[in-house]
Amino acid sequence: MKSRRDAVDLPLVRFGFVLHKASQEFYQNFAHELQDAVDQRTDIRGRAVIRFAPSQAPADFAQEIAEVAGRCDAIATSAINHPMLSDLVAEISQAGTPVFALLNDFAQDVRRNYHGLNNVKVGRIAAWMICTHARQTGKLAVFVGGNRWHGHQLRETGFQSYIREYAPEFQMLDTVVNLETRQVTYEATLELLNRQPDLRGIYVAGGGMEGAIAALREVRPAGKVALVVNELTSESRKALIDRYVTMVIATPLQELCRDLVAMMVDAVAGKSNTAPNQHFLTPQLYGPESF
Repeated sequence: MKSRRDAVDLPLVRFGFVLHKASQEFYQNFAHELQDAVDQRTDIRGRAVIRFAPSQAPADFAQEIAEVAGRCDAIATSAINHPMLSDLVAEISQAGTPVFALLNDFAQDVRRNYHGLNNVKVGRIAAWMICTHARQTGKLAVFVGGNRWHGHQLRETGFQSYIREYAPEFQMLDTVVNLETRQVTYEATLELLNRQPDLRGIYVAGGGMEGAIAALREVRPAGKVALVVNELTSESRKALIDRYVTMVIATPLQELCRDLVAMMVDAVAGKSNTAPNQHFLTPQLYGPESF
């Protein structure tokens, strides 16, 4: 065990993390795992600065990223795709602070590495599960958080490519933008269920899954409509057990945070970036019998 003097002699590395949706359990879990990954390093004195953008607006992300850039040696963020943010990342990177993309691969030409899932594969897994579960053909719906989430677009693309290739008998409805909010998702799901009696499956590619779960609990028996969501939380776990959620596709947060912090330490130390440009992790798949 290192003495206090040994610890003081270790290099200080300040990590900046900018996430969003501070009220959502998943992002609170993410923040906790990031802090743990920093605290567990024994080769540095790590300091984590974790902030949350108040909305999806590019200006809100830019403000938080600029704030941590002035205080940290390396930054990682789950920001949206927008030219304003790409320009900011380029400026920060040129000033010597490496920036990493989390979950959503934004600023691809200037960020250092992407850490998250292969989102095309995630979308195809979701489509496979829904089509496998459905007992009859019918209509399918995909919800995305917004038009600036590259990861959501890739999941939608993967979902639709699977349907075209293996299940063309299903009909894709127009993609729904839910702003990753519970209320918008709830209202949109109720409208779909009322308007489309042959709705067989829903994939919520981003946040807001709680609204879809609530709507299905109100107007459909458990398992009648296949629902696939992302990230395991207390609510998605309960919905799995109750058979209102068919599958949860989860990010292995502990592994992601450990790998990310290691790459950030190397970047600050000036080591060459030999890691893959996109650091894909294997998704964790949960079904009703997983617990």
